Parts: sequence; structure tokens; C-alpha cells
Amino acid sequence: MSVLRVAAAAYPVDFHPDWAAYEAKVTAWVADAAGQGADLLVFPEYASLELVSLLPPALHHDILGLRPALQALLPDFTALHARLARRHGVALVAGSFPVARGGGYVNRALVFGPDGTLGGQDKLLMTRFEAEEWDVAPGEGVCVFALPLRGGAVVRFGVAICYDSEFPALARQLAEGGAEVLVVPSFTGARSGYTRVQVGSMARALENQCYAVHAPLLADADWTYAVEQAVGQAGVYAPADHGLPETGIVAQGAWNTPGWLVTDLDLNLIRRVREDGHVLNWRDRHAAQDRPGPAQIVPLGAAVHG
Repeated sequence: MSVLRVAAAAYPVDFHPDWAAYEAKVTAWVADAAGQGADLLVFPEYASLELVSLLPPALHHDILGLRPALQALLPDFTALHARLARRHGVALVAGSFPVARGGGYVNRALVFGPDGTLGGQDKLLMTRFEAEEWDVAPGEGVCVFALPLRGGAVVRFGVAICYDSEFPALARQLAEGGAEVLVVPSFTGARSGYTRVQVGSMARALENQCYAVHAPLLADADWTYAVEQAVGQAGVYAPADHGLPETGIVAQGAWNTPGWLVTDLDLNLIRRVREDGHVLNWRDRHAAQDRPGPAQIVPLGAAVHG
């Protein structure tokens, strides 16, 4: 049996007096999930932005000015997460970071292997806040990460950051690349935004007959405009089919409650559903794309007056 134990963080933003406080928090969180046997740990989108508390107060609400200032903390941020991944022998999707690239900034989730190997996935589709206020640019391309498990099995997963989960094409490319697990780190300021990401994640799990792991940011941080409010609950989703929950919800944390949601994902269930499910969304993906032609307008008679 190929089983992946995932830990999805409902992670709260805190104000830190110094780097040591931040390091202690992240170290404790990783140790907690690793102690529960997790193979893959997922932190939310922009979880790194609690590091704004370490910048001069004048930058806390300066969303353009804080971007270059944060770059000085990126090497320590990267080194900390790599060290923790190696120490505990886990794969780790760190809270995404606004990373300088080509004269601008991208929203990048750094991904660490159990040996500290570093990869990353940039967000491809920007929300209005990112594009219109923060001037964060879209990245390019998608990556599928191959994670070796105990016993010699390998699981492949991809990352769809928040808004990216609301579009079929990105997740489809990841699934075509072999991903059986879709990781969705999110930052949503209202329940409506959280619902959009949740529904998108569940739809992507259905379409691609894969698991989706949703890790939300939690915040009540009026000290920085960057992440003032964030809401949600961690969740793990799957296609509703043989051996999987009828609701499509494998596990779910409590609303706006910090902590890890630790869940075992039986990859053989996904594989069997792709081969012999009640429906075969994965098999029928090409027909679903190719058969519909351009929409035709069909008049239903003249307008009725009276």
C-alpha cells in the first residue's frame, strides 16, 4: 500500500519581536507535525509575511516598500526550512514569499525535500490585490515534485497557490505530469474567498481524480496591511467514488482554529478510481475538452408582449 501522511496547517500570523521568536515558532510547528508522522507538511500562502513584524514600523503598512526589505530575510528563511526538513526527514512546502525576480516580485512557495533539496512553485494567476495594489507578477510554468516514501514508493505532487486552484488548466498540467496530490496553500480575507478556493480545490480533485490538500492562513493582524485578516479551515479533498468519502471531504479542521490537520492519503484508492470508478473523469478528460465546439445561439421564438 502506498500511503502519504500529509499535514495541512491552519497557520496563524503572529507579531514577532525578533528572528529568534519566529524561528522558535516554525521549529515547534514542524516538530509537531513530524512527531505525528507526517511525510509532507504544507504551510499557507504568505505565511512568511509575519516576518513583516521584524521590519521597521514605517514599512508595516507600506506594501510596496516591504517587498524589497523582506529580501534580506529570505536567506535565513530558506536555511531555516531546509534545516528543519533535514532534521525531521520530511518534505515541506513553506509559506509563500514575495521573491524578487527580474526587476519585479513573484509569489513563490519554496518546496524542500527530506534531505533539504530546494525547489519552488510560483503563483501563475494574480488576485486583484496582488496585481493592482501590490504589483506582484505571475510566474511561469509548473513543477511536479517527486517525493520518496518509506518502503521505496514515490508520490508526485504539485502546488496550486490559492487563486491558481480556481482554474482547471494549471491542475490539469500538474496531473498530466504525474501529480496524484494537489497542494493548495491559501490566504483569503473573507469566508467568500475561502469558499472559492475550497470549491476550486474540490473541483480539481474531481476533474483529475486526485487528492487536494488545502492549507489556509489565519490572521487578525491590524499591524500590517499585507495580511490584516485571513480566515479558513484546513481540508483534504478527493473525488467522491469507490472507497472515498461520499462528500468528497476526506478530513477537515475547525473553522478559524490554528493547528495541523494530519491525514493519511491512500494513493491506491486514487489509482483504482482512475481505472474503475463509478465515473472516469481522468480517462474522459480529452473527450471533455475536444467534443464541445463553439457555443451556438439558439433563438427560442419572438419576444412575447402583453
